[in-house]
Amino acid sequence: MTKLNEIRDNPGAHTKRMRVGRGPGSGKGKTSGRGVKGQKSRTGVALNGFEGGQMPLHMRMPKRGFNNPFAKKLVEVNLWRIADAIEAGKLDAKKPVDAEALKAAGVIRRARDGVRLLGEGEMKTKLVLTVHSASASAKAAIEKAGGEITETRPVRAVKAEAEA
Repeated sequence: MTKLNEIRDNPGAHTKRMRVGRGPGSGKGKTSGRGVKGQKSRTGVALNGFEGGQMPLHMRMPKRGFNNPFAKKLVEVNLWRIADAIEAGKLDAKKPVDAEALKAAGVIRRARDGVRLLGEGEMKTKLVLTVHSASASAKAAIEKAGGEITETRPVRAVKAEAEA
């Protein structure tokens, strides 16, 4: 059994940092490994992406894509994850299942803007689910097992129907 005063790092686990500018005998004296003269030998230089006044590459490249600030950040859950939670006894199939129940069972970490149910896996248990949205295959699997699914996503009114 090791004593507290005998505890040491593994050999080679901790190397002392090189102290630069401490004389010619150190091997890192005088210019401290920075070479001779020039901007990069001085202090306070940050040249990442700078190309000497020429337009930098990251600014020459075209902009691509679009980031929708209003997009809903949904948590995707497959059927097999819910089935596994029911088998493990973490989720009660007799009670209605919503985002809070999934979070309590450890199926999802956080609800974000809602839960999107995907159809990978199969459902053998009858479930009453409330989610933001669900894929067609997930709906079919839940209804085939005798369960029911409620979507909380607001339905958009189509302009053609509104005008007529």
